[in-house]
This record gives sequence, structure tokens and C-alpha cells, in this order.
Amino acid sequence: MSAYIVGVLVPLVFTILLRNSKNRKKRGLPVDVGGEPGYAIRNYRFTSPVETAWEGISTLADLFEQSCKQYRDNKFLGTRRLISRETEISGDGRSFEKLHLGDYEWLSYGKVFEAVCNFASGLVQLGHKREERAAIFADTREEWFIALQGCFRRNITVVTIYASLGEEALCYSLNETEVTTVICGHKELKKLIDISRQLDTVKRIICMDDEVPSNASLIEGGNSWTITTFSDVEELGKENPVEADLPLSADIAVIMYTSGSTGLPKGVMMTHGNVLATISAVMTIVPDLGSKDVYLAYLPLAHILELAAENVIAAIGSSIGYGSPLTLTDTSSKIKRGTKGDASMLRPTLMTAVPAILDRVRDGVLKKVNATGGLSKKLFDLSYSRRLSAINGSWFGAWGLERFLWNFLVFRKIRAVLGGHIRFVLSGGAPLSGDTQRFINICLGAPIGQGYGLTETCAGGTFSEYDDTSVGRVGAPLPCSVIKLIDWPEGGYLASDSPMPRGEIIVGGPNVTIGYFKNEEKTKEVYKVDEKGMKWFYTGDIGQFHADGCLEIIDRKKDIVKLQHGEYVSLGKVEAVLMVSPYVDNIMLHADPFHSYCVALVVASQYTVEDWAKNQGISFVDFSELCQKEETIKEVHGSLVKAAKKARLEKFEIPAKIKLLSEAWTPESGLVTAALKIKRDVIRKSFSEELTKLYSS
Repeated sequence: MSAYIVGVLVPLVFTILLRNSKNRKKRGLPVDVGGEPGYAIRNYRFTSPVETAWEGISTLADLFEQSCKQYRDNKFLGTRRLISRETEISGDGRSFEKLHLGDYEWLSYGKVFEAVCNFASGLVQLGHKREERAAIFADTREEWFIALQGCFRRNITVVTIYASLGEEALCYSLNETEVTTVICGHKELKKLIDISRQLDTVKRIICMDDEVPSNASLIEGGNSWTITTFSDVEELGKENPVEADLPLSADIAVIMYTSGSTGLPKGVMMTHGNVLATISAVMTIVPDLGSKDVYLAYLPLAHILELAAENVIAAIGSSIGYGSPLTLTDTSSKIKRGTKGDASMLRPTLMTAVPAILDRVRDGVLKKVNATGGLSKKLFDLSYSRRLSAINGSWFGAWGLERFLWNFLVFRKIRAVLGGHIRFVLSGGAPLSGDTQRFINICLGAPIGQGYGLTETCAGGTFSEYDDTSVGRVGAPLPCSVIKLIDWPEGGYLASDSPMPRGEIIVGGPNVTIGYFKNEEKTKEVYKVDEKGMKWFYTGDIGQFHADGCLEIIDRKKDIVKLQHGEYVSLGKVEAVLMVSPYVDNIMLHADPFHSYCVALVVASQYTVEDWAKNQGISFVDFSELCQKEETIKEVHGSLVKAAKKARLEKFEIPAKIKLLSEAWTPESGLVTAALKIKRDVIRKSFSEELTKLYSS
């Protein structure tokens, strides 16, 4: 009996001590800084913000050259071979392109460096001058990265533009920055041809694909453009090499155009030193980074999260395999049935993701589990609940035989969806719900480092460490940043609040960019330099600091609406809660100061809603008709109310009425950004009639 007691109590006591030690761990520490009064926190391991992790390295060009020499023979950039394009016809007569992709074909660090040097020399031969700007307007691929580094070797500022950007914003970005050379893919070249008469300064087009549109020759002659393929530029540079003209730390590396959730995009000016500071800081946070890691690249390189991540991978001699959101898994929409997706073929160890992607992974797993049903579903539910209990404190469940058993029986199959070797996931770009974070963490068996940063801070801000098992927080300040909370009395958030300081988040440090291109008024509004010379960026986000120095995002100044009776509603906070409903693919809450309640536009999850309808015996012709049925609206609304009550939302925060939409919101439709954030103003205008009806009915 005594042996039994010891066997139970020893692990229990050890677990309690372990949990208490974790609770006591200080991840961020208070620090005295200049500028506006507030509550400031720095990273616990560094007394001052980190600028570079490598002695003598002060630019991205320096860092890249060092890596290519150090890891010359390592595999670096990989792209899948295209075997064939096929057209598949669905039951309703619609056609879909499917890709049959082969193995990854690799370039070594040495070969990539040669390509970069050749491309840089080719730019000179084409007539591009150092003081002129070049734009990269394409989906993420190896040529994108080579072009970026090629421009850096000539100290050419790169303007980055999302491939999904609309015509108006595209014209605006290219004309405002007076770009003379555009580097793009075949698909993007077609867009440029359509707006060629509206582009004032473009002289040269470099197409990443050998296939050039048939009408390109007309534009080339009529608009004084020269159109050259990427491979021809490399060959031109190889035959006519030019010495590098390397940048300084303070030189502008990138003008990054945000896709803009409101209005026209703004160009954020980033120096080499700004981006290098973020890269250096991330190096200290992700555990055991090394040349054996394999990174799956599929997010837009025009987004600072992906651009910073790929430069981190290059710095450590790891491999980057390129994919796309539409070919990511074996069941992705553009993958030919019976063939492998990017993750299965690459078997990555590291990846970045935005919450919308992780939400889809979670929904996909749950759909498959629910569709299978029976014993398999019961086994999944049991294993998930046991692992959840383990994370919350069970010693044997966390590390013993039981964990091995569940991994082998259940989670091994789920992990295979992303290749089976993921050991760390970085989530950024938007808040990740606690439910999704925990679900992915359990099913993948890998920590999720949730980060917080903005384009204006080169993605640097905060980052949760691998051993932090909490959810809903975004970690302590990165070593390159100081995070300060300042009072926002109008919203009721004060740095003196107890038990946790609260307020608007401002970020200071060497990663804070120098401002907006040709927009001094907006720059002065949100960038401020204190008496000690530190630059601060005012984010507009509201946060609170936990006792261990970790930040939690709790609100956003622009998303708060005051209702008719004086109650404040945080739109983003409520949307994050309601997204948990399995019936929801996307949602926008709408609050009107002239009404006492909220309404919502809900993009319905087709698979889940149709599955529910079939089980209920509800007949329908198509999904659009199903979304208009009263019983469907009632079911989805009930699910939202249930999620809201579980999260303890106030009654006035719960949408009183909803409009179900059958068409997905995509970057191509202009309703969400390339990072899949909703464009609130655009959606409000596009669905103004539907919103009016919700309030009047």
C-alpha cells in the first residue's frame, strides 16, 4: 500500500513543483525607459535591445553572403517539379485545375549565391540604376527570394506587393514609389498589361516564367517597356559580371505595401538594420535551430512574417521548400487526387502560419473525425481529452506510456497531414484563438509560438517561448523590442490597472521602421522618438501584461463601437470567440451606434452546414439556397449564441441577427487581405444592403 501511495504522490508532487516553477518563471522584466509614461517590459535575457546576432554583420546582404559561404554545399531552395496540369469537372459542371507535382528539386547555398550574383549583374546590364526602385509582384517562390537578394547586392530598394492586390492599389503602389523595374510571374504580368497605360515610371519587366503573354509585345512597343525572362537576366549577368555595391545598415532595404484592411495601402520603409534586428531576436527564441531543419514556405513573401522567417532559415543553413496554400496537403484544392501535397513530400520540421490557416487545419481534422464516426471518433475524443488533462498537470499522461500510446494510435495520422515531422509552428498576423492553439498543439505534438508584431515593427514585438503551455497570450518581448502600455482613458484601460497593467501597446527598439513612404503626416501620428533616442510605434492595439511579463492582446482602439445605450463592443474580440463555431468559415460583427444590439455577416462552412442539413433531412438544390433557409439560419445562430455564452460574452455583444453567406471571402474578391484578415470597411460597403435589412427586419 505504501509503495502505491509513493507511486502516486511522488509524480503528483513533482508535477505541482514543476507547474509552480513555470508559473514563477519571469519571461519579461519591467524596465525604465523614456518617452510617454507607461508600464514597460523587456525580454528577461537581455538588458538592452538586440541589433545583430553576428559580429560584423549589419545588413541582410552581409548575412546572406556569410551563410552561402559557410553552408555552401547544403540544400537551400527547393521547388517541386510540375509533371502535368489537368482539368477536373465537378458534378455541377464547374471545371477545376489540378496539379500533378513531383519531387522537390534543390539548389545548394553555393548555387543560389551564384544565381543571386548573376541576377544582380543582369539588372545592371538591363540598365537598372542603384537609385531606382524595383518591385517584386509575385506569389512566393524561389525566384522571389533570389530577386530580393540580388537587389540587395546592388543596394536597390525593393518594393514588395501582394500578388492578390487589386488594380487600384497596384497602380497606386507602383506609381507612388516610381518603380522602374517590376519582377513578376506570368499571372501577374497579365495584370500589369491590363493597367499599363496607368503606370507612369515602369520601364522594364522581368518575368519569372519563360511563358510570356501573347499581347505583351504590343505593350512592349507602345509603352517603351522591355520584357525579359528571369533566366535571361541571370544569363546576361553571368556573361557580364559586375562587382557588388553593398548597402549600409541604415539604407532602406524594403518598402513593404500592406494589403490594407482600410483604404489604400501604406508603404512601410524598412532599413537593413530594422529587419536584421528581428531576425537576430528570433534566433534566440526558437529552440535548437540548425542546418538540419526544413522549412515549408507558402505564405506571401510580400508579408513581413514570411520575409523575416525565410531570412532566419537562410542564416542558419537550413532548407526552404516552396509550396502554396492551394497545394499544401494531399487534399488541397489544386492537388490531383491520389498524389501528394507539399507537406507530405517535403516533411518539414518548421513552418509559419496565420490563424486562418490553422483554423482550417483544425476544421479539416474535425470534419474527417466526425465523418468517420463510430469507434474512431470515440478514440479521438478520449485521446484528446486525456492529452488536454495531461497538459493541465498529469505527470504520467504528459510524459509516460499513455502519451506514447495516444501518439501512435491517433495523433500520428493527424501529424502525417503536415508531413509528420513538425517540431515548431510560429503563428502570427492576427490573434489565434485559445481553442485552435490548444487543438493544434495537441494534435501536432509541437509547440506553437504565437507572436505579435506589425509591418511597422518588422514583425518584431513579442513571441511565446516553446515551454510556455498557456494559450491566448503572445509571449514576452522579443530581445529586439521593448513593449510599453500607455493609458487610454477613453476606453477605460490604464497602466495602473490591477491585477494587470493595461493600455495601448507601443513598441520600441531597433526593429521599429522609419515610417511611411511619402506620408509624413501619418508617420508623425504613430511614430515618436523619445528623449533617449528610441523610436516608438503606436500600434492602436490594447494589451495587458501578466505577472510573468507575457502580453495578452485584449482589444483594438479602431474596433470598439459604442452602442445606443452606452455599452462598448470590441468587434475583433467577439469575432474571435464566434469563429470557434464549426458552422463558421468567416465572420464580421457589425455594431451601429444608433442601435442597442449587434448583427453579423457569417460566411458559412459549406461542408459542416450541408452535413447538418443531410442529417436533418433538409432538401436543397445548392448551398446558396440552403443558406437562405430559416432553419439553417436558426441552427447557425444558435451555435454562435452557445459559443458566446461559453466565453461569457455580454448579451449586447452577441449578434441578435445574422445573414448567412455562401460565397467565401478571398483576397481575390478584395474582402480579406493576403494575410486573410477581414477588410471591415470594404465588407461593410459591399454588404450595406444586407446589413440595413438585418436592422430593419
